[in-house]
Amino acid sequence: MAEALMALAAAGGAAVVQAAGTDLWAGFRQRVARLFGQGDAQREQAELERLDRTATVVRTVGQDPEERARIIEEISWRTRFETLLESLTAEERELVATELRALLADATPSTAAPAGGFAVQGKVDIHAEGGAVAAGVINGEVRVGTPQ
Repeated sequence: MAEALMALAAAGGAAVVQAAGTDLWAGFRQRVARLFGQGDAQREQAELERLDRTATVVRTVGQDPEERARIIEEISWRTRFETLLESLTAEERELVATELRALLADATPSTAAPAGGFAVQGKVDIHAEGGAVAAGVINGEVRVGTPQ
């Protein structure tokens, strides 16, 4: 399978784990189930159940085991996306890849910054060296999400 499709499948697996338990989950899980169901209502229902099991695992594990569980679930879903993409004809694969890209774009929070500000998607560390003082001030909205 092409490297770009493998990366897309990996991003899909990561997105499933990251979306689990967030405000995006309900709509996201429906779209993923439709993607895998390919018009088959029974298969779509089975995918919804599988997605719900994933969400339960991600929500209920402890701190250190949580990271392992997330990795396992991410790998599982990456493999499922790879298998789906490999099972399709070239034309179907392109349609599903386009739909998966749209799904991922909708699941990724915006990091646009207002004028005079900055946006960070990831860890922010403010520190000073050599006895200097470092400070951080938050003016305005702060949104905390699941890091990638």
